[in-house]
Amino acid sequence: MFDIGFSELMLIGLVALVVIGPERLPKVARTVGHVLGRIQRYVSDVKSDIQREMDLDELKKLQSQVKDSARELESSFRGQMKDVESSIRRTTDQAGAELSALESQVKGSPLAESEPHAGEATDQGPKPQLELGFDGSQSAIPRDKSA
Repeated sequence: MFDIGFSELMLIGLVALVVIGPERLPKVARTVGHVLGRIQRYVSDVKSDIQREMDLDELKKLQSQVKDSARELESSFRGQMKDVESSIRRTTDQAGAELSALESQVKGSPLAESEPHAGEATDQGPKPQLELGFDGSQSAIPRDKSA
């Protein structure tokens, strides 16, 4: 803290002994030691507060940089998603147009009029449906009528 050598410290002690006197010198030395200790703790606390503030500022800068990069990444991702969506829409529209063209060609062919294709319904009557055997008013558990 101060650049004081041993000889300078001895000179200060000798002057203090003469001025203060041998009875009060130990009490004054203790008081000076306590005051210097308090000053050192205060300076240390101020340094640590300044260091914390500097660290906090650095963390705030880092946080803003991370937020900015996250926003850029999000906007880039959204742009790519829009590109993918439009590409998929174009592909499905093209596939739908090609399918419609093929269906119109198949319907217009002479084979389409004479034989039904697989998966097409024929006019042979209604299709059979699966019956479960009970409706909402009946219980699914059979009851013994003798009980």
